[in-house]
Amino acid sequence: MSEWLVLTLAMVAACGVVLIVTLLRHRRTGADYDASETPDVIEYMTMMIGVVYAIVLGLAIAGVWEARGAAQEHVRVEAQSLHEVSERARIYPEDVRERIRDDVHTYVSHVVTTEWDAMKSKGELTDRGAELLSRVRHDVTDYEPKSDFEAQAYQPLVDSVAAADDARSARADSVGATMPGVVWFGLITGGLVTIGMIFALQIRRTPRELVLAGLFSALFAFLLFLIWDFDAPYSRGIAATAEPFKALFPGLGG
Repeated sequence: MSEWLVLTLAMVAACGVVLIVTLLRHRRTGADYDASETPDVIEYMTMMIGVVYAIVLGLAIAGVWEARGAAQEHVRVEAQSLHEVSERARIYPEDVRERIRDDVHTYVSHVVTTEWDAMKSKGELTDRGAELLSRVRHDVTDYEPKSDFEAQAYQPLVDSVAAADDARSARADSVGATMPGVVWFGLITGGLVTIGMIFALQIRRTPRELVLAGLFSALFAFLLFLIWDFDAPYSRGIAATAEPFKALFPGLGG
């Protein structure tokens, strides 16, 4: 099911529930019901609950957006580090240089195709990817420099491989959901309480109030969907992409 369809259905459902409850509640009230007599303390509590929940929503949105940005940065660092390995190897003998570049290309191709699909569907990295990166590391560390010029390039190459490995580990840590279950419980419960306070304010059945109540509930549904959409940085909505790999290593599959 399309995520846009899920969003639309969620907003329509939230709006519909509020309107239906409002209409049913209005039918069950007596003729002498005075909707204007709302205690001041209820208005104050409603305002405070709305403010607190708005702050929580803002922090949650900022958190998942920051996590998404960090996930994309991990990909960029990994791709750039491997690109440096491939380029710096040019001073090595041809057989060593080509072996390093071929293994780097094989690893990147695996990440862009097979491993990226595994991240989306299973939420995990592949063992094959770890093996291919280990092969690149051995290519670099096992070579013994034959000149001072090669010796000067050796340590930067080792550092670049270490940076790629560290970025890969960070990418593995950010594959899963960002928000813990207890946070989702708080967000959903807080949303229900905040929307429920509409009825404590003795909302009437005028078109203006019904429209505002529907838009209010639809907005909450949209914001919760937005948090859920960003919660998995590599698999939903505006997800982190493998574009840094594709930009630095042209001709890759996937």
